[in-house]
Amino acid sequence: ATFVNNIILNYTNICITYCKFCAFYRPIGHEEAYTLSLDEIVKRVLVSREMFGITQVLIQGGHNPNLKLEFYEDAFKAIKTRCPEVGIHGLSASEIDTVAKVEKSSTKEVLARLKSAGLDSLPGAGAEILNDDVKAEISPLKIKSHEWLRIMEEAHELDIKSSATMMYGTVETEEQRARHIMKIAELQEKTRGFMAFIPWSFEPNKTRIQAEGLIKYSAGGLNLLKMIAISRIIYNGLIDHLQSSWLTNGIGMAQLALNYGADDFGGTLIGEEVVTATGSRSTELSAHKIIDAIKQIGFEVAERDNFYQTIKNY
Repeated sequence: ATFVNNIILNYTNICITYCKFCAFYRPIGHEEAYTLSLDEIVKRVLVSREMFGITQVLIQGGHNPNLKLEFYEDAFKAIKTRCPEVGIHGLSASEIDTVAKVEKSSTKEVLARLKSAGLDSLPGAGAEILNDDVKAEISPLKIKSHEWLRIMEEAHELDIKSSATMMYGTVETEEQRARHIMKIAELQEKTRGFMAFIPWSFEPNKTRIQAEGLIKYSAGGLNLLKMIAISRIIYNGLIDHLQSSWLTNGIGMAQLALNYGADDFGGTLIGEEVVTATGSRSTELSAHKIIDAIKQIGFEVAERDNFYQTIKNY
């Protein structure tokens, strides 16, 4: 099984999308709202490279209308100048859409410019469940299903590889989960641009979904194992890598998931503020803890980069 040595860099928590499943965002002008400066972004990456030897930075944040494309271009260029060996796995499809709206530009143009600035690969966030009835209920202001798929297709056309995700355990049905998996499979048959599929369970604490009584508890571990097993069967020969998300399900479930078809443990995380905002499980996991967890269940361990190429065997 593989893992990536990475940090998550949440560059802003200012967001105008107000998704009901999110405890991380703050509206413009809120006393807890923040946006990192260019210096802070570069410093976090530099320090993490020096201290932990990271090879990837996952850059994500809120939909902040005050940030122009230049902010991202400058950040990516600065990271690549100071830390050329760190891959930039950056921005969700919905963040790309926000930047395009701010710039009155096309999403493809934004992607092309970000690639020129140093973007290596695109995370799969923002998909949630690719069904607009579900989206209307949990994230009415966010991009629609066809827009997420279109932006992913545009990225793949520009040779920007990506991951695909599914956030299950809100208001969706089993059929809607299945159709989500199939929509990603259909796009993958066309583009072959998805490197990995990552199903993860919704974490309800401190979210509006919980406050409104829509969902009280998270989906639980058995759902994760079912998702992993079904995905492995459907994506066989289509999407090579399947991540056992320890972040919302914990290390024990992630270990089990490796026996159910997952082959990747995800990343070390230092500084993941989104799930932490829900008060979810510990969101700090070092490389040696991951290596131990994988070896405990009898798997060989390899550290990978953001393109799933092996860097080092343990």
